[in-house]
Amino acid sequence: MGELRGTHVPVLLERCLELLAPALDRPGSTVHVDATLGLAGHAEAVLEAHPRTTLIGLDRDTEALAHARARLARFADRVHLVHAVYDELPEVLDRLGVPAVDGILFDLGVSSLQLDEPDRGFAYARDAPLDMRMDQTRGTTAEEVVNTYSHPDLARVLRTYGEERFAGRIASAIIRERQRARITSTARLAELVQEAIPAPARRTGGHPAKRTFQALRIEVNKELAALETALPAALDALTVGGRMVVLSYQSLEDRLTKAALAERTRRQGPVDLPVELPGTGPTFRLLSRGAELPGETEVTANPRAASVRLRAAERIDPDAERPGGAERERYRRRVRAMHQGVGLPKGSTVDLRVAPDDGTTTDDEEGEGS
Repeated sequence: MGELRGTHVPVLLERCLELLAPALDRPGSTVHVDATLGLAGHAEAVLEAHPRTTLIGLDRDTEALAHARARLARFADRVHLVHAVYDELPEVLDRLGVPAVDGILFDLGVSSLQLDEPDRGFAYARDAPLDMRMDQTRGTTAEEVVNTYSHPDLARVLRTYGEERFAGRIASAIIRERQRARITSTARLAELVQEAIPAPARRTGGHPAKRTFQALRIEVNKELAALETALPAALDALTVGGRMVVLSYQSLEDRLTKAALAERTRRQGPVDLPVELPGTGPTFRLLSRGAELPGETEVTANPRAASVRLRAAERIDPDAERPGGAERERYRRRVRAMHQGVGLPKGSTVDLRVAPDDGTTTDDEEGEGS
């Protein structure tokens, strides 16, 4: 392990600690999973704040794991670091003999280590080999993608994962260039992308290659496929009262997170029943209305936090009595009466615009303030 280059400032650290604290402060020992350990900034803070908490840290980047192990050495008796992708969490817990956990944190996207070390190939502003693998021990590189994918496949990757509206033009430029010579460097790829995008579009939205590099990184590391599997598995691993916090840095990650949480905070039973059937209630409650954004102070201190979106949820007992349950039951009876045309005094009206809020959602509300 070489000397660590660059700096690492954990994003929304105090807010993450605040949200996780009720789950990790419970009596007895608790278990926290950092599913994207990175350089262990969040993990270190959790271990300092909760002396009875054991950490399970996952990362696919062996270099990051080495730095994290050194950083967390003083907590060695409470730390398990594992070389794994977050969608392997169930297998990791099974190997460690851990049936359930109390806290989980996902800090998604590319890490400070990967951005700050130019030889990793993640940064379009620095010349480096086209690698972009988070786990350099396995997998396809970005160089292989840009030099072997067909035009339709390249355009699909750029359009889907980078939300790049000039995906077809960029794919054509890549195909033409690689017919002359293999594309092997980040600088050459960034130059090709910039030349392919019309001049007026290059004047706004940051560096023209930003979306292309994001798309290739996601494709190389299969990030969204892993996240789509990982989120439900992580929610399943939490105990009642356990909490999960997710930090997303682009809309595709945030949409998957929002959808996974919405699925668990909905009631599963028929909406017109006068009572909630056992086992059909929501299994999670949202801890915020929609995605939380960073404040100005956070962004000033840590510019990489500018695009972050935080979502969090707590596991609940679906059959437990919840605050607001009586009010919601009266609301449901009014809905049923409206549909059946009975039980309403003559001339009365039913206001269905606002239902009592107990921190869960129906099929039409997903925890978003509107």
